[in-house]
Amino acid sequence: MAHHKSAEKRIRQTETRTARNRANTSRLKSAVKKAETAIAGGNKAEAEAALKAAQPELSRGVNKGVIHKNAAARKMSRLTKRLRTLA
Repeated sequence: MAHHKSAEKRIRQTETRTARNRANTSRLKSAVKKAETAIAGGNKAEAEAALKAAQPELSRGVNKGVIHKNAAARKMSRLTKRLRTLA
């Protein structure tokens, strides 16, 4: 248990940041998963729309510090590649 004011403040800040990061991560994962299921479904128009929605979420994740820049680029690249094989 924290015994100093500064330590108590750090605990409060950590809780706030953890909740924010968890929400951002969840939103990012949902968007990517939606794109993956749409691609797996085989409907090209639906898959393109889902991928278009996932792109800004990945960029937002990078800006918020939830995912590394290269990891986001890799995910986008792989999703786009899988989408192109649909046709």
